[in-house]
Amino acid sequence: MVINMYLLNCFFIYSFLGFLLEGSFTLITKNHFSSGILYGPWTPVYGIGAILTIVISKKIFKKMHQSKIIETTIIFIVLTIVLTLIEWLGGILIETLFHETLWNYKNYKFNIGKYISLEMSLIWGIISIFIIYFIKPIIDKIETKIPKHITIFLTILFIIDLIITSL
Repeated sequence: MVINMYLLNCFFIYSFLGFLLEGSFTLITKNHFSSGILYGPWTPVYGIGAILTIVISKKIFKKMHQSKIIETTIIFIVLTIVLTLIEWLGGILIETLFHETLWNYKNYKFNIGKYISLEMSLIWGIISIFIIYFIKPIIDKIETKIPKHITIFLTILFIIDLIITSL
């Protein structure tokens, strides 16, 4: 149960950080704050991506006993692929369920359809390494201080947000 609460807390923290990151980016580039389709201060694709980053890197570190450079290179490659697939699936799901296209990489030089581009894939790989070595240690200290009732409350709000958004 502890690991589940940890992952749930990480989901909310990273979803919120993704909301702030993406919202700030759109504020700078498009002069308005926008992130995702939900009403709450979370962008779930970032939370899902972060959880996968944490779980996959932990499994790779546990199984491999190579130099840090080799492990980091393998994690970079694996997570670049995984996070690209998550972005692609997220784009398809959002378009299918909510009839919206939130991003479109057709104008990127190395795109594969509208939801994948080599440029963004490399960015996801770099961000995953940054999360593992710099962000996760900080978040792990914060996560331990979140009371269980707050996590339950956020989960209920998130589910309500999903329901309201899908109506």
